[in-house]
Amino acid sequence: MKHIIVTAVFLLVQLVSAQAKISETEVDINPLTKGTLFTSDKMSKKPDLVIFIAGSGPTDRNGNQQGVQCNNLLYLARAVAQEGTAVYAYDKRVVAQIASGKIDEKEMRFNYYIDDAKEVIAFFRSKNQYRKIIVAGHSEGALIGLVAAEDGRADAYISLAGPAKPIDEIITKQISAQAPTMHDEVKGYFDKMRKGEPFESNPMLASIFRESVRPYILSWMQYVPQDEIKKLKIPVLIVNGSKDLQVMPSEAEALKAAKPDAKLVIIENMNHVFKDIKGDATENMQSYNNPDLPVMPELVSAVNQFIKTL
Repeated sequence: MKHIIVTAVFLLVQLVSAQAKISETEVDINPLTKGTLFTSDKMSKKPDLVIFIAGSGPTDRNGNQQGVQCNNLLYLARAVAQEGTAVYAYDKRVVAQIASGKIDEKEMRFNYYIDDAKEVIAFFRSKNQYRKIIVAGHSEGALIGLVAAEDGRADAYISLAGPAKPIDEIITKQISAQAPTMHDEVKGYFDKMRKGEPFESNPMLASIFRESVRPYILSWMQYVPQDEIKKLKIPVLIVNGSKDLQVMPSEAEALKAAKPDAKLVIIENMNHVFKDIKGDATENMQSYNNPDLPVMPELVSAVNQFIKTL
């Protein structure tokens, strides 16, 4: 028994010593786009670089915002860097705007996030230090990264829980699932937004349809992910989880149908923030505020294997 214990300890020491040393360096692209560059001592002289783009709301480089502390992008970035790939993850511009107190909601546009992503790609491309540049977006960030990756800007693209349908259809479906009687009302609001017609929204839906946020939503509605993905001439990986309550696996399948040569991976029991969910919706939602819960290793494996094929 003693020999078995000693052997187990020895193997554990070997595994720990095999871990790459991760360095995390602050890199600011401009005053509104600030992030962290993850590198490791396992990297080659000219490694690949993955650029992570966060999801909806004022989400930071780690995947967190007020009311959501899950560290999903932080854990994924470190895990990818462990395999010798450089990773850059950045705060969405709204994070810096909120911190400075200089934010005007009615002036925000979805296109600005696309421009930010393009600038990040161009910044690292100009350094000529990376073999391949891969854009990986989560949720809303998947569409931002998708459009930014077009026209040969990126060498590969990864959709992490990215929708296939335009945002108005996604929101209408989400609200209708909880309140079926509101379907026509919600659809009517979006129709009025397209036509530029004024309207008073139901107070219950003010967070989505308040007048100051309508220009942003309208600019977001112009993009249909399953149409945009057809424009890519680069390798594509589409990942979703079977326990995702926000973006259903059917969205990933629709993206795959639009881009048949893409690789599709549906991870069993993974939710929207990449966590392993064995139980019900309560456990699922609690994971959004569990920063100590790691991301699923199957996700890390899928991303790393995709990068190795480039």
